[in-house]
Amino acid sequence: MNSFAINERQLIDAVIHGEPSAIRLLYDRYIGILTAVCMRYIINSEDVKDVLQDSFLKILSSMARFEYRGEGSLKAWMIRVVVNESISFLRQKERLELLVPDDALPDQMDEEEPEDGDVPPDVIMELIRRLPPGYRTVFNLYVFEHKSHKEIAQLLHIKENSSASQFFRAREILAKGILDYKQKNHG
Repeated sequence: MNSFAINERQLIDAVIHGEPSAIRLLYDRYIGILTAVCMRYIINSEDVKDVLQDSFLKILSSMARFEYRGEGSLKAWMIRVVVNESISFLRQKERLELLVPDDALPDQMDEEEPEDGDVPPDVIMELIRRLPPGYRTVFNLYVFEHKSHKEIAQLLHIKENSSASQFFRAREILAKGILDYKQKNHG
């Protein structure tokens, strides 16, 4: 199977028909982005592998029911599966805590958020990964998955204002981290 010439629709059909080379291509084509998505939610690399394995099993077993909606829809669906599996994992294994004691919050922040243009993306991602699990989850769902606070509240079984509060606190912690990084590295 020529991996460059095959489009999503053809790949889906080949996977549904159980072609081993198609399953391998599906994995090879999307594992990078799916790993990055999973790592935004889950810190431990062994846990990331477990969640990705569960996600791929779910993807493969559900592929025949997947509703193709054009190029890019397969990738979007697979990302949604990984996000949902990551949240399920956090609920089960880490007992997703959406409240953090007040002493874990940063001191008062200025109203202005720091510019992050001269902060490398990998530093920002590491700052996100260091957030407490509840803050990190809400932040990722809001920023990267483009979920509203109402959708996040439904997904996490919390109140809408709790989602907004978690997001606000996550932003405060990230802003402090960015300021600390800039002071440390740019004087």
